[in-house]
Amino acid sequence: MLKHISRTVRGPLWALCILTFALAAGLASAQQLGIPQSGVLTISSDRMFAESAFGKRVRAEVEAESRALAEENERIVAELSREEKELTDKRGVLTPDEFQPLAEAFDRKVQSHRENQRAKLDALSRRSEEARVRFLELSRPVLIDLLRDTGASIIIERANVFLSSDASDITDAAIRRIDAAIGDGAGLEERDEP
Repeated sequence: MLKHISRTVRGPLWALCILTFALAAGLASAQQLGIPQSGVLTISSDRMFAESAFGKRVRAEVEAESRALAEENERIVAELSREEKELTDKRGVLTPDEFQPLAEAFDRKVQSHRENQRAKLDALSRRSEEARVRFLELSRPVLIDLLRDTGASIIIERANVFLSSDASDITDAAIRRIDAAIGDGAGLEERDEP
């Protein structure tokens, strides 16, 4: 009878020891990868985007497009300034009836250029926001894996936390994993979500 009780108790205890060892090994493995072990993790999504290869590529593209837009705007302003000077010079030799349609056409042209440049600037701003949204979509599976690997139940935006330990911050680990998973994301922005 004692022999039977001993075997029965030893079975569950043995299983508990194996489970404890497996959990400890999993935690140690996660800690070796630089992932904090906590029920609640924090992340800086702004820094995650800005310091990722994806974010750096988007920022470089947007800055290049902004420079090109500024150069185009300077060229247009210079061109319109020349036209305005020519129109001002014509004012002295044309009658008011001849001058008025030219002045109105010039005003329409200036307004049209202004609206076109504003639309391009708005499109550039939208492109930047859309890239950020796409980045967060592509990052989601990586963040879910991080959540699973740490055994945590939640990831909170670091900026919304009143007080926390730096040990709960997974931003660096997230950046490393996201870079490994999607790289700079070139060509991924246009595709449907996997």
